[in-house]
Amino acid sequence: MTNPTPLHSRHRTVLPDWLALYYKHPIELTHGEGRHVWDADGNRYLDFFGGILTTMTAHALPEVTKAVSEQAGRIIHSSTLYLNRPMIELAERVAALSGIPDARVFFTTSGTEANDTALLLATTYRRSNQILAMRNSYHGRSFSTVSITGNRGWSPTSLSPLQTYYVQGAVRTRGPLAHLDDAAFTAAAVEDLEDVLGQARGGVAALIAEPIQGVGGFTSPPDGLYGAFREVLNRHGILWISDEVQTGWGRTGDNFWGWQAHAQNGPPDILTFAKGIGNGMSIGGVVARAEVMNCLDSNSISTFGGSPVTMAAGVANLAYLLEHDLQGNARRVGGMLLERLRGIAATVPAVREIRGRGLMAGLELTRPGTDEADPDAAAAVLEAAREGGLLLGKGGGYNTSVLRIAPPLSLTVAEAEEGAEILEQALHQVSGIQ
Repeated sequence: MTNPTPLHSRHRTVLPDWLALYYKHPIELTHGEGRHVWDADGNRYLDFFGGILTTMTAHALPEVTKAVSEQAGRIIHSSTLYLNRPMIELAERVAALSGIPDARVFFTTSGTEANDTALLLATTYRRSNQILAMRNSYHGRSFSTVSITGNRGWSPTSLSPLQTYYVQGAVRTRGPLAHLDDAAFTAAAVEDLEDVLGQARGGVAALIAEPIQGVGGFTSPPDGLYGAFREVLNRHGILWISDEVQTGWGRTGDNFWGWQAHAQNGPPDILTFAKGIGNGMSIGGVVARAEVMNCLDSNSISTFGGSPVTMAAGVANLAYLLEHDLQGNARRVGGMLLERLRGIAATVPAVREIRGRGLMAGLELTRPGTDEADPDAAAAVLEAAREGGLLLGKGGGYNTSVLRIAPPLSLTVAEAEEGAEILEQALHQVSGIQ
């Protein structure tokens, strides 16, 4: 018998109050196809958020669905205690694509767990609990990843197993360095890094950084900044962890990984990934050179990391992405969409900035004529866009005033134009523009 109580009421009764829901009247998504999803009332939406950048290729992609179904029909679970062909195949492909020499891959079930593992590796390898992180950052919801998150809106406790030092440079257009040109900005951020290291007691384990900050509102530094940081890190023996949970797999268009925009001094020591590789299946992971990955001196397994079903999905999804050049599509369609958004922004005084690259765009809203964030306007535009048939995301530091746009990488030109038009109407509606 169907429970007659509204689903939202049931949600509030049994799930935590802090579990966020979008929209004043939350929607239940029941199915999807391509770049579209449908809710329980039959409304169709163009999906410009893809399950928080997770539906990377397309909803209900036949190749992934087939791989999952066939693997589930053979065996669903075995754990890492047994040889696992799909896991080994995906690890081989990820290692080859990572750019890290002599790479080893460990699979987890989420980006949080991947970053947690990276912190374990770095602190063990360096025998230090000191971590450098970027201001405005987000790295997950576990106890250790929350403790290095530089964004108070997502960090509910000051307790920490780590000693964290926060570094300037991840936000190009706000803060004390915003007035500088790119070269001076980078030089000032490097100077800040040196100063922060002077405050530490020595032996810092690692710097962890998102090449483009996700929850932070798709903010990023000038290209080459983390490469410049790497020179300093190398002098001190400090590892570089590149958090690619949101930037990986070609989403930025220009590069397959976000770190490649900062590659003048080589790849990171550790790379973390998740979200898009599973196209909705629970896959995360860590890539590190063998010396770092093998530094643990105790036994470990993963019960659900590397599940045969999720690994089969990852193999099929990655193959589809590469065979159909979705990175190239992100560059072409994303570039067009960004230009279209900039044209819209010129007509809306509340839009402070359009930023991003590829199919990873942020639209920051402020109170017109000021730099004061306007989270109420962002929430209103989110609602208006949904009413128009478009799903967006939100983010932007502690004030959540940025609309996040990250559709599946197979987005077509026509769909990009359709989404831009709906967003333009929503912005005009909220801003009172006729």
